[in-house]
Amino acid sequence: MAIANSVPPEVLEQVAEYFNILSNPMRLQILNLLGEGEKCVQELVEITKTSQANVSKHLKIMLQGGIINRRPEGTSAYYYIEDSLIFELSHLVCNHLAEKMEKQALKFRNITLAQQKKN
Repeated sequence: MAIANSVPPEVLEQVAEYFNILSNPMRLQILNLLGEGEKCVQELVEITKTSQANVSKHLKIMLQGGIINRRPEGTSAYYYIEDSLIFELSHLVCNHLAEKMEKQALKFRNITLAQQKKN
């Protein structure tokens, strides 16, 4: 029997930090918007209908995590996706969740049909 290699705690910590960055709905919304093309903070504030401080806080977290980057232009900075892996991860997760929901919906339909047959 093969013994699984142990993953070093440092690696597990980095993986957890990456997923932690992606675990916030506002950050996911910002990433989705940046997937359409680069945007400045003010554009993100207007679209998300949240404060500049809130958007900046989330951009900083994603910037430090290497998921996004910024390009200075005059007095503004334009943010863009640096790590396109997030879209592959998002696609995998969304497909997985859709499959789970479809299975759950089918179970509910079967329960409803079974109850209708009894009546």
